[in-house]
Amino acid sequence: MNYRHAFHAGNFADVVKHTVLFRIVAHLLKKPAPFRIIETHAGAGRYDLGGPEAQRSPEWKDGIARALTHAFEPPAAALMAGYLDAVRACNPAGSLSVYPGSPLLVRSVLRDDDRLLACELEPHAATALTRQLRGDRRAKAVAIDGWTALSAFVPPKERRGLVLIDPPFEHPDEYAVLVEGLSAAWRKWPTGIYLAWYPIKEPEPVAGLIRRLHGSGITRLLRAELVGAGRTDAPGLRGSGQIVVNPPWNLQDELQILFPALAKCLWAGETHAVRLEMLSR
Repeated sequence: MNYRHAFHAGNFADVVKHTVLFRIVAHLLKKPAPFRIIETHAGAGRYDLGGPEAQRSPEWKDGIARALTHAFEPPAAALMAGYLDAVRACNPAGSLSVYPGSPLLVRSVLRDDDRLLACELEPHAATALTRQLRGDRRAKAVAIDGWTALSAFVPPKERRGLVLIDPPFEHPDEYAVLVEGLSAAWRKWPTGIYLAWYPIKEPEPVAGLIRRLHGSGITRLLRAELVGAGRTDAPGLRGSGQIVVNPPWNLQDELQILFPALAKCLWAGETHAVRLEMLSR
């Protein structure tokens, strides 16, 4: 499979994942010390929602389009504001035509001394990402395999920050590769925050992932899943799963507010399931 995120940009899984990402970055911003965001599979950085890929199966219409027009109630509205404002800033004309990938979302809130290292190997996406980040001294694109980057770039010199691991899950063994890479990086930088995304399709791969995480030796893990019973936005994709290593102290409380609010927005009363649990040893 030749993975291209443009087909899925802005779908419900992106909305969930990037909401979690923004809440973690918001916690990093509360302290004056600079931090570094490392993205292992950064993608192209920017996606044209009017392009042929996005139009072939316009998943964004049931994702970010709903989130931008939904009237979130307090306190969820305040928790969603940073992410939604960043998306709006990429669409200054007011109509939704562009979805910013995680590199552009993160860059929008970096301070002068914060840094972004965005890694992408696929040639077309890497070229586009370099173009998007060019001229910003806070951000750098590197054409490198994401799993190699995970080993090579931790710990960052700031000793503070977040590693975002968002692989395409093209291969059956990618769940095992995720745990192996995450565990190795954590042993090198056990105080860092890690956010790893995984698709929820069939139950057994996810169950295997959780079993491996239990045996990984990592000591503080938050499992955060939002699943819709009847989702068909992508083949077999039913939900968005996130593993957060060393989650900020109140992230779980925030997601207990946000996930039901997101389900109401994205799925309009359809059956859904929220799972938030610590997998700490």
